[in-house]
Amino acid sequence: MVRISVISICFNNLADLQKTCESVDRQSYLPDEHYIINGSSTEEIKEWLVNTPQPAYRKWMNEPDKGISDAFNKGIQLASFELIHLLHAGDCYAENDVLATVTDFFENNPQTQWISGNMRMIRAGSEVIIGKAFDPAKLYRGMRSVSHPTWFVKKQVYERVGGFNIDYRIAMDYDLMCRIKDEPYAYLNKLIAVFDDTGVSTANYMKSLAETKKAYTSYFGFSWKMELWQFRLKLLFFLLQTGPGKALFHLKKKMGLENM
Repeated sequence: MVRISVISICFNNLADLQKTCESVDRQSYLPDEHYIINGSSTEEIKEWLVNTPQPAYRKWMNEPDKGISDAFNKGIQLASFELIHLLHAGDCYAENDVLATVTDFFENNPQTQWISGNMRMIRAGSEVIIGKAFDPAKLYRGMRSVSHPTWFVKKQVYERVGGFNIDYRIAMDYDLMCRIKDEPYAYLNKLIAVFDDTGVSTANYMKSLAETKKAYTSYFGFSWKMELWQFRLKLLFFLLQTGPGKALFHLKKKMGLENM
């Protein structure tokens, strides 16, 4: 059996963590361990973990960290099992059979080193489901609906390519994707996660684009394709803040093109 370590990082957001833990605990196939990496500046999450009955597979670390990347890296280093899923506090499993389905997939496809799937989120005030197969030839397009909350990555991949770069505050997942682009990959056409879109990457969209370009350039050099693509993304971002832009997106969604 493929064994799974789920890692959730948190910072002063107990309600978000509780929501995430509930979604883990509802899985028909429970994880072999669920690590909570708690970098909070208050005692609330620590007290909840210590004073509330927790399942045997739930473990935790309570200590300050240097940000999201550092917290992820701590969790990866602590993980005991071969398959790792990073489920940020606030994000949830979309269905109760996610871990069972993923486990079956890796058992039947042992050569696969990482997968991604589909994610539900809010875009232009409307709920959408996004998810596409990873295409290394289109890395200039950024994450391109290869959503990090849907990734399941074997621990040996992190051991080969390294962990998350703590120099990035938002695009650390994209930077990692640039490094795992040649690892054997598969797209699982399944709804895996529900994304909490109140986080840093939504609130700082322009900074996210800048970090994405920095990461891409560091590995592959300057790209006119990326410059043009990011110009397009910026126009769409500002358009979606307007009434006409939202109306156009809803029309696009009705046409089944929201994932383009």
